[in-house]
Amino acid sequence: MSAPAAQLLGPVEVRDIAARLGIRPTKTLGQNFVIDPNTVRRIVRAAGVGPDDVVVEVGPGLGSLTLGLLPEVASVVAVEIDPVLAGELAVTVAGRAPAYASNLTVVTADAMRVDDLPGPPPTALVANLPYNVAVPVLLHLLERFPSLRRVLVMVQSEVADRLAAPPGSRTYGVPSVKAAWYADVRRAGAVGRSVFWPAPNVDSGLVAMTRRDPPVTPASRPEVFAVVDAAFAQRRKTLRAALAGWAGSPTAAEEALRAAGIDPRTRGEALGVTEFARLAAHRPTTRT
Repeated sequence: MSAPAAQLLGPVEVRDIAARLGIRPTKTLGQNFVIDPNTVRRIVRAAGVGPDDVVVEVGPGLGSLTLGLLPEVASVVAVEIDPVLAGELAVTVAGRAPAYASNLTVVTADAMRVDDLPGPPPTALVANLPYNVAVPVLLHLLERFPSLRRVLVMVQSEVADRLAAPPGSRTYGVPSVKAAWYADVRRAGAVGRSVFWPAPNVDSGLVAMTRRDPPVTPASRPEVFAVVDAAFAQRRKTLRAALAGWAGSPTAAEEALRAAGIDPRTRGEALGVTEFARLAAHRPTTRT
């Protein structure tokens, strides 16, 4: 016998809940609520989650995606910064997916400050991330929760392009390298504006990530990320010039680059995460 389905939210239900709570979506919190059940189903399918997964969802809002996830996974831990929305989420689930109400845990918190979560370690992150904090939230959770093996997030289309960009491409940059430290990253589709309320003024994209081991290097993750930040702070400059502050001088930067087997005339956008990891290991221990 198949598990009972949840009653997903449509535009009428989303607006009704918001009106009852006196909520107007705010740009400050990046709130754009999904009002299309088919989009929710598509996200859940693209996430590839199953009955053994413990899913963390950031910014569940009124519960559109939460309702789609609960019948497919072992449990959902929803992290919501808005206390009104956090308090209502369990009520919505109890009313529209009562068979799964006990599988939901709501954490009222800023996802950027979450260092632990109740229950078993999460295995997947599935979320419609607030546009204004999408990249830092994603990187924070990947760092803090190594148990996360899979990620499917909906973000601004431009951000999706940056996260999934390969070395050498126009959109390749800091988010691309840092995401690649943790996982294989790919675009998983586009999402139009009409599936949200209120409709954002930009298109959205889905990004899928599969965790893998970081590059082998004696340098720590913060040390690798420091050279990535330095390389792209002045991305039009050669690495010899861009990394002068990081290394202590242009000459020291050139020596580190040559020691890592990298042409000092190269620009940061040409290097993959493996090259950055190798370069970080050659940072001078004393500065001139």
